[in-house]
Amino acid sequence: MEHFDVVSATKTYPVHIGPGLRHRFVEWLPKDFSTYLIVSDDIVAARYLDDVAVALKENRVHAFTVKNGEQAKSFETYYDGLTFALEKGLDRKSAVVALGGGVVGDLAGFIAATYMRGIGFIQMPTTLLAHDSSVGGKTGINHPFGKNLIGSFYPPDAVIFDTETLSTLPMEQVRSGFAEVIKHGLIRDAAMFEDLRRAIPTGEHLAAETFEHILPRSIRVKADIVASDEKELGVRAHLNFGHTLGHALEAELGYGAITHGEAVVIGMLFAMRLSEAYYLNKLPIARMTEWLQDLGYPVAIPEILDAEALLARMKRDKKAENERIRFVLMKRVGEVETVFLEDAFILRQLRIDMNDSIR
Repeated sequence: MEHFDVVSATKTYPVHIGPGLRHRFVEWLPKDFSTYLIVSDDIVAARYLDDVAVALKENRVHAFTVKNGEQAKSFETYYDGLTFALEKGLDRKSAVVALGGGVVGDLAGFIAATYMRGIGFIQMPTTLLAHDSSVGGKTGINHPFGKNLIGSFYPPDAVIFDTETLSTLPMEQVRSGFAEVIKHGLIRDAAMFEDLRRAIPTGEHLAAETFEHILPRSIRVKADIVASDEKELGVRAHLNFGHTLGHALEAELGYGAITHGEAVVIGMLFAMRLSEAYYLNKLPIARMTEWLQDLGYPVAIPEILDAEALLARMKRDKKAENERIRFVLMKRVGEVETVFLEDAFILRQLRIDMNDSIR
């Protein structure tokens, strides 16, 4: 079992990682809250909601369950969640518990951030992908113009990660979450990246028991970056490696058509090719591509998409400034930086990649 603190400019909060924590949930809370609103999706709720409710003493617990999937991060669902909290009489000493993956965490966090100008918030991730999103305080919902365009920075009061919940994940979700683990090695820890390649050479090695040892190392990368730049004014932007194109792919294909991790993998490979063109350096793209294919990821931009439409979508990304696209580029494995790139430069690489994928 692992315990450590995330220290940021606005809040210090604990992270607890280990098996069976949902049964002893109250032991890991930083304080007692008057009432608890558990936000979960229909799939996770069916498996784990009762365990958490019992641990929290059911008479003080209300559950707001949403449909599984990215579509839950809508204004309508967010509004329904606020209405539910009001109907149940949550007060300013209540807490919202996010029991689920990244979608639930983002939605529940935004409800907590805006209900009565902010109440308690506990992250209880149940997916591998949420090991990344549960730390750092980003909350929000989607808009037809793009992903996560409406939201706030609202750090949780605690992150309680029961690793037993990973054992029930379908491989598609395991693979999606592992993309963020890979990202942490690529942007900050080259040794971790190599360790991952050795420990998990193929998709057959993506097992829940493996992640109990990997997760603390990956989360610490995220925690260290958040500690130095909570509001994404500097190095925290490095965590967006692969996400500029990744978010555009998700939006253009329709949320849910491709997993977040699959989109990020394609985005990371694209960012590495952009980096070679920009820095005139040499990166292990061929080796990286082969490994990702062995893990079962798609590695090419889908042929049905249009390069100009992807470029336009990236210009509407929340990380863009004055419609200038900011990319996280790689100097070498373990070292990245943010760079504003000209449209023509990005479009040229998109066209090269998409022609290659057709051939």
